[in-house]
Amino acid sequence: MQRFSISFMGALLGMSLITGPVEAGGAKVAITRTERCNNLSRQVDEALETHAASTQVTAAKALQRRGNRFCANKKQAQGIRMLANALKLLGVTPIDPDAVTPKTDLQGKETKP
Repeated sequence: MQRFSISFMGALLGMSLITGPVEAGGAKVAITRTERCNNLSRQVDEALETHAASTQVTAAKALQRRGNRFCANKKQAQGIRMLANALKLLGVTPIDPDAVTPKTDLQGKETKP
């Protein structure tokens, strides 16, 4: 009986060592739409400060208000679109936390002989 419990505990320890790092390393926390709304609204605020001389400031502020209203009324997808459009009016690219920046390999290009 003692051998059985020792081997059983060893098996449990082995399984926990195998599955532990896989679960911890492979999981990426997804950002919620509400967090995305907050991040984009903050980005619009920063863009309005830096692009205060833009001719589209009034339209961007109106889109931001509409976007914030959509986000507050549980219509985050529409709010995210409005906030992204406000940023585009100001000439700013919305920061997407899920997007992977493509890497360009300038050294690896072939040269024509």
